[in-house]
Amino acid sequence: MTMSLGPYASFIVTSYAAAAIVVALLIGWVIIDYRNQTARLRELERSGVTRRSGRSAVDTPKTTT
Repeated sequence: MTMSLGPYASFIVTSYAAAAIVVALLIGWVIIDYRNQTARLRELERSGVTRRSGRSAVDTPKTTT
């Protein structure tokens, strides 16, 4: 199957290639950042820092008024 893109074929192909490269770079960036953030979170948890969202209702301090 042969497709004719006309006189703007190089522009069309280049545009699609550039868009694909940008999307691939963004996906790679997100994957690398996710790995860095999870490693940092593990490091913080190892050092004793806890997440507030990780506490249950039993763990919350009770205040008396």
